[in-house]
Amino acid sequence: MNGDVRNVIDKYRYWTVDAIKADLDTTRIDLHIAIENWQHDMNIGTIVRNANAFNVAAVHIIGKRHWNKRGAMVTDRYLDVFHHATVDEFVKEVTGRHIIAVDNLPGSIKLSETKLPKKAVLVFGGEGPGLSDEMVAASNKMVAIEQFGSTRSVNVGVASGIVTYAWMQQHVL
Repeated sequence: MNGDVRNVIDKYRYWTVDAIKADLDTTRIDLHIAIENWQHDMNIGTIVRNANAFNVAAVHIIGKRHWNKRGAMVTDRYLDVFHHATVDEFVKEVTGRHIIAVDNLPGSIKLSETKLPKKAVLVFGGEGPGLSDEMVAASNKMVAIEQFGSTRSVNVGVASGIVTYAWMQQHVL
């Protein structure tokens, strides 16, 4: 039996990676996810795995090309992952999409009070530093996940799942 027997749903058990990707390509949602990678963030794998779980059209990694793929659990092979060396290069690539920054900086809008655009790219910053000033300036709007405890922010991998699901509720479910 040749094929992928790792972390895949039963439908794809023993399918090849290429066959899984080709099948997923027929049902992708029109959402892109982006991550700024300036510090070799360990959470990028989680964000990519979330993107696969929601079957988004593409993932964009801005900054360092190398990232820890272990957390992605091989899911990066099932979707298109693009690399952009700079924010400017990324912005040019996603022309026609609304760039939605996700961070809890001053000026952000509560996620629960936000209508996310259908043709969007959700952009997440690195754990700790958050989004760069350049990315915030390039964004069409910035949303924040409301929190009620003592911590300053939720983990960026968790945030990607929350905001992607909110987009799904507004446009797919």
